[in-house]
Amino acid sequence: MMIAPMIAAAVQGAAQAATPARATSIGEPNAVAMTFFFAFIAITLGITWWAARRTRTAEQFYAAGRSVTSVQNGWALAGDYMSAASFLGIAGLVALSGFDGLIYSTGWLVGWPVVLFLIAEPLRNLGKYTFADVVAVRLRQTPVRLAASLGTLSTVTFYLIAQMVGAGTLIKLMFGLSYEVAVTIVGVAMISYVLFGGMLATTWVQIVKAALLLGGAALLAFMVLLKFNMNPLALFAAASDQYGAGVLAPGKLVSNPLDTISLGLALMFGTAGLPHILMRFYTVPDAGAARRSVFVATGLIAFFYLLTFILGFGAMVLVGPDAIRAVDAGGNMAAPLLAEFLGGTPFLGFIAAVAFATILAVVAGLTLSGAAALSHDLWTNVVRGGKPRDGEELKVARLASLSLGVVAIALGIIFKGQNVAFMVGLAFAIAASANFPAIVLSIFWRRCTTNGAVASMVFGTFATLILIYLSPVVQIDILKHADAWFPLRNPGIITIPGSFLIGIVVSMLSTDEPALAAWDGAVHDMVMGDKRAR
Repeated sequence: MMIAPMIAAAVQGAAQAATPARATSIGEPNAVAMTFFFAFIAITLGITWWAARRTRTAEQFYAAGRSVTSVQNGWALAGDYMSAASFLGIAGLVALSGFDGLIYSTGWLVGWPVVLFLIAEPLRNLGKYTFADVVAVRLRQTPVRLAASLGTLSTVTFYLIAQMVGAGTLIKLMFGLSYEVAVTIVGVAMISYVLFGGMLATTWVQIVKAALLLGGAALLAFMVLLKFNMNPLALFAAASDQYGAGVLAPGKLVSNPLDTISLGLALMFGTAGLPHILMRFYTVPDAGAARRSVFVATGLIAFFYLLTFILGFGAMVLVGPDAIRAVDAGGNMAAPLLAEFLGGTPFLGFIAAVAFATILAVVAGLTLSGAAALSHDLWTNVVRGGKPRDGEELKVARLASLSLGVVAIALGIIFKGQNVAFMVGLAFAIAASANFPAIVLSIFWRRCTTNGAVASMVFGTFATLILIYLSPVVQIDILKHADAWFPLRNPGIITIPGSFLIGIVVSMLSTDEPALAAWDGAVHDMVMGDKRAR
């Protein structure tokens, strides 16, 4: 009973704090942000120089020579996963729509038990550099790697769009630069990390970024709760008092129950199909270390997503949705605006620099996974038949990194203005539909054939892309049509079971004796335990 007066007092205080939006320095050059920005660039370029001296082979470029410890990899996994969509996008979604933003927080978190208990060890035991290595370990190389590259590059592309949009918006508002120039700066910096430092540089950039992001988000959340007597219930009550009880109930962002389920499935199973996350399991010495690194990452990520919910409601109550939309229609500036409200321009500069570090590190990881698909899966194993010339694969990987960087810059400019959390939700739908079913079927089902795995990946990729194009996301929001051919905003509820079904049916209708023989030989033992881990 003592809680009620505390909530009432905090609500009254919050109502007084949330005065009409004051002028913001966002959009003007910020000396603090620039200082932190260049400090981060200097530190990470130093890491890249150090890593470049140790990156001489394909294994060092793709997997850091398998020298990363479980704790280091756990922090790097968390850094790879806590993206601009998490920090900027979720806070914005919660600030603008309330409770429904929680779908993204919980959806991205609950995918980690799937990774921990289902695929972490088998992937490390069976794989080499990419998830296609796992699917192709007992199947025919060429068709499997071609199909896997479709899913990988589609997922990476959508994810890159989200990160580049967030980066461009942030730097534009912090430095007073044009959006296009801001996106180009991010692209050039990211290309430098991947091109010269490979996975080793990317890993340590992720670790530095994860520490900065967790520290910055925790400090910001603490400052929010100080306004409400350190009582989250008082914060939620203040939101309800100012904007109605609807902000604490579902329906403002996702009103269709099928859409909610579809989005949840995509976020949960998409985690286990993200190429840049799966690549991290190959950087540790053995399968046990892969499992431990997922455990570390899950704890860090869980803590972070709890913070994003506090940040979102804090921005709603203290800054206000109208003020947030006035700066950025997609809501991506909710967290920086909250930082400015609580700590003035210096704290805004620090949080903006942390957000930039977040984006840059994730973009580097995505680019590396895309480069691995192009160079290792397509060039080395398809074009060269698994027998590249000495040093050729590393050269192709670096050329692929450069090309992907240019593509990322172009896509970031084209998709200006989209909410980054929502764009990442679409990337997760592709990963959940194109990659996850093929991984599960190929490593856990003896009867899976090459034709079945290929059919599953091809269906998952194209069905998801087609349904996204026919959905309200494109037809109504982007093309401004009156209605859409496909009613759901996320197609996961159709495409994920569809990919499993297609893979199972095609496998049952085809035969693949080499695949069965490989399963009965070493593959089954490697899937079930790490005694034979490479």
